[in-house]
Amino acid sequence: MEPQKRVAAIHDISGFGRCSLTVALPIISAAGVETAILPTAALSTHTGGLEGYTYRDLTEDIGPFMRHWKSLGLKFDAIYTGFLGSSEQVGLVLEFFGLFKTVGNIAVVDPVMADNGVMYSVFDRSFAAEMRRLCEKADIIVPNFTEAAFLLDEEYHEGPYTKEYTEKMLKNLASLGAGKVVLTGVYFDGEKLGAACYDSVSGGIYYAMAEKIDGFYHGTGDVFGSALTGALMNGKTLEKAADIAVNFTQKSIARTKKAGTDTRFGVNFEKGLGDYIKLVNNE
Repeated sequence: MEPQKRVAAIHDISGFGRCSLTVALPIISAAGVETAILPTAALSTHTGGLEGYTYRDLTEDIGPFMRHWKSLGLKFDAIYTGFLGSSEQVGLVLEFFGLFKTVGNIAVVDPVMADNGVMYSVFDRSFAAEMRRLCEKADIIVPNFTEAAFLLDEEYHEGPYTKEYTEKMLKNLASLGAGKVVLTGVYFDGEKLGAACYDSVSGGIYYAMAEKIDGFYHGTGDVFGSALTGALMNGKTLEKAADIAVNFTQKSIARTKKAGTDTRFGVNFEKGLGDYIKLVNNE
């Protein structure tokens, strides 16, 4: 039996509202992967459309966390990063990379900072330059189109997109330093929505698409990134992992829409974990 894979997930944690670590931990664990969590902040709920939430910055804990892990001799097969609340936290994660990034593991960076053409309220445009520093050290980056535009210091364009524009974005993003790019929120018409993958070594481009469901659903980027990481840790190619992640995310959205659940509360990914487990295990 092969040794169990281990992922370090560096995200914030919200007590309610399915996103970040409350999504990453169960999904990656369902893939049979040990998941070590390093929380960057603790909130009562996520911040998307919900008011009155509590927020505790955990910047001061990040250094002691990683130094303790290093003292234990811990090693990771992947480092998966999401929301980072400040430039200081980006610097600390770069320090984490220095301690734990090896030739044999992968760093998956979701540059969480913007959506729908605008930066999240806690950031200004200068934060994109900080996130760019992290993307330079990643093996795989997973931005949406808004984040891609800010990373490249370009004007944001709303979809639908053309393949020419999408593939130009992929190649420009890869030029930042990551060998592989997964661009989310790709759609060419009103029928399909998904992700585009680019491998800068092979030059291969692949589209993972599913039926488009209207509406905005919080936390889907974290669901996708976590499902992608779990599939990669099970030996799936980037293309196959993207297919699995798109399928899992789309079905989670469809399940939530059918139930009429408040979209601010995140999507029902839990009911799909059984199918996800089968997909990552080729059952």
